[in-house]
Amino acid sequence: MKKHLPSDEIKKELDILLSKINALEVSAPDDYQKGIIKVLRVLVEGQIHSVNEFEHLKKAIDLLTLQLFEVKSKTNS
Repeated sequence: MKKHLPSDEIKKELDILLSKINALEVSAPDDYQKGIIKVLRVLVEGQIHSVNEFEHLKKAIDLLTLQLFEVKSKTNS
């Protein structure tokens, strides 16, 4: 089973993919291909946004966990 990549590596790969999509748009000969490229760009940008939001959620969970431990330690004192 493959391990999950760190979020920094995922963002780097998505940025590279976005650069490739931008290069494809420049060389796209017709409107059909440009339309497909726009869809690909939206999908990749959505993935980047999802990775960023997941990082925010992880930080929020960490902060909440710390608060729970602080409350628990105060009640046990």
